Amino acid sequence: MNLNLEGKRALLCGSTDGIGKACAYLMAERGAGIILAARNETKIKSVLRNLAGDGHSYICADFDNPDDLKQKTNDYLAEMGPVHILMNNTGGPQGGPLIEASAEEFEIAFRRHVIANQYLAQAVVPGMKKLGYGRIINIISTSVRQVIPGLGVSNTIRGAVAQWAKTLALELGPDSITVNNVLPGYTNTERLKDLLGKWAENTGISYEEMVEATSQKTSLRRIGEPEEIASAVAFLASAAAGYISGTDFPIDGGRFGV
Repeated sequence: MNLNLEGKRALLCGSTDGIGKACAYLMAERGAGIILAARNETKIKSVLRNLAGDGHSYICADFDNPDDLKQKTNDYLAEMGPVHILMNNTGGPQGGPLIEASAEEFEIAFRRHVIANQYLAQAVVPGMKKLGYGRIINIISTSVRQVIPGLGVSNTIRGAVAQWAKTLALELGPDSITVNNVLPGYTNTERLKDLLGKWAENTGISYEEMVEATSQKTSLRRIGEPEEIASAVAFLASAAAGYISGTDFPIDGGRFGV
């Protein structure tokens, strides 16, 4: 099985924290040239210094401004050449009951996830076609299969991204470009810690009790680590995954129930 990524260039979004950073580290170790894409330049440079290998670079852009992201990505590709791999990944919408969500919350989330993904795909696909190799991997959520209470806007927008990806997979398959969704379950990131803290407060229990209760919602009875999600992403980016497309991959420790 060929999991090597040598000679491949990967544009990795949201790659300064959590799952995105773990993906950058692992894919660099497997030989890929990494282009980090995030809004915090200080964090970007910190990750850049710790990547294995050399020849890595970055795009500093805010995903809440898709037009700016589009321009900077197109400028980068025009100067530096095409990429083989795109990982779409950015912070999820704030929590709260769906019925209380404002129209602005939906608009922000739609721009950040759907529109930004669309612009990035439009930017990288022509180069992927010329290279004869393309991997588009979207980091979404298990809410695509089982909604998560208290994350109404996220549940809605993640579903939109999933359907966008499956449609794109049909259109790009003839050009040897695969499109897949990775659905992380409860993963040890700052976002999950923040959510667990809020859930604990709302429920009237301690943070530690909430962590334990959440762990019990998985078959493995534990919270996952970003590196475990990264392993799946790196696999989907490799030649070994060339016949996998239009698929949702839950990496959730066997999550069940709500």
